[in-house]
Amino acid sequence: MSIRAWSLLLVLCGTIFLEGIDVAMLAVAVPTIRADLGLGTGTAAWIMSAYVLGYAGFTLLGGRAADLLGRRRMFLGWLAVFLVFSGLGGLAEEGWTLIVARFVTGVAAAFMTPAALSIITTSYAEGPQRNQALLVFAGTAAGGFSLGLVIGGLLTQLGWRWVFFAPVLLAAAILAAALRLVPKEPRPARTKGGFDLGGALTAAGAMLLLAYGVVRLEHGFQGWQVTAAAVAAGLLLAGAFVAVERRAATPLVRLGILRRASLVRADLGALLFVGSFFGFQFMATLYLQELRGWSSLQTALALLVLGVDAILAPTLTPRLVTRFGNAKVILGGFVLAVGSYALFLPVGPDWSYAAMFPTLLLSGLAFALAYGPLTIAGTEGIAEEEQGLASGLLTTATQFGSAVGIAAVTAVYGLSGGGLDGFRAALVVPLVMVALGAVITATGVRARPGVPAEKAAEKPVDLPDPATRVTV
Repeated sequence: MSIRAWSLLLVLCGTIFLEGIDVAMLAVAVPTIRADLGLGTGTAAWIMSAYVLGYAGFTLLGGRAADLLGRRRMFLGWLAVFLVFSGLGGLAEEGWTLIVARFVTGVAAAFMTPAALSIITTSYAEGPQRNQALLVFAGTAAGGFSLGLVIGGLLTQLGWRWVFFAPVLLAAAILAAALRLVPKEPRPARTKGGFDLGGALTAAGAMLLLAYGVVRLEHGFQGWQVTAAAVAAGLLLAGAFVAVERRAATPLVRLGILRRASLVRADLGALLFVGSFFGFQFMATLYLQELRGWSSLQTALALLVLGVDAILAPTLTPRLVTRFGNAKVILGGFVLAVGSYALFLPVGPDWSYAAMFPTLLLSGLAFALAYGPLTIAGTEGIAEEEQGLASGLLTTATQFGSAVGIAAVTAVYGLSGGGLDGFRAALVVPLVMVALGAVITATGVRARPGVPAEKAAEKPVDLPDPATRVTV
């Protein structure tokens, strides 16, 4: 790829890195924030949950908005919103201010991330070049989260407000570079039937209610009526959304895209894999901090090995995909994850780090094998005008997966009485999730190898020349 093509990819990867460190740093800082502002347990929990609610609730709409309203416009505009509200979070003096700031930041990520992903899938030629770009993108996401744990621990020592201000500085640098490097595009043509407002409202409402129901799973049977009502209302709105889309002249989501078995399989696989990964990581953090008494910085350093994905995804995984194809590499990642989580099931109260290290290393390797190829499979073969939609569906799956994984392990841990027994019981959840994902993924394995060698030659990236770009 040319220098300019790599520069564009660096900017887009900066966005997913920003999102990863933002979430990870806050996860480390919440106990300190709670103590400093005198927040209750429920308020402190909602500082994290509000982001998930905004992100998962609007990702589908955000992905389609990139197609209909312009990928560059959505990317730059919502990156600016992310910057502003992250800064407002750092200035907060009350719990409700933090919650609002995190919710809006999550909404911004819901529009910004699918736009960034669809810019990649429409700017790089499908095949080895796009695969390489997507694998670098995926590796950056994992690296951002892993490094964010360490950076969050360090910044929290200086003052928890830096956990919010640091993303502001990074977002400002990315925005400045993106204004120059992200290719401008023709203004999207007006659709004949106008914007599908009914579809937008029912989709957002359904996703918000379902996300809220998923987040509430962590409470177990406590307040189960509210959880059940939220899920039921979300499903009703989802049904209304389908009915609206079937009659809409220009639907927000063309339902026919869900007939693509490879796309549905990739999205379900991403939901289960990411859910299992974050559920396991959450329980590992709980084990080290709550049961072993490790500090947040010690825990972050211990989990840093999970970030091996950032190195292997852009180096090892492309070669494996070229030789064996996406499906087999994805299945290998799932199988490796099953083995790594199973190794951790008999964990004891005084395990050495050497005993935990194989599981952590294998989990990072599994992520390197599965996540990037799942991203390729979820966007491969999709028409350019629906790349934002495909990216939105994939991102929605990963966000719901992370929410389900964390909420489910929390619920099982609480219902099992906590302690080491509760921890072991909760570890079964990610194991079951990733095993189910392996079964689903196995249905997509084909006997044929990956891309033939004679077709693997890279094609130059077709980025518009700055002099001929159309102003957005």
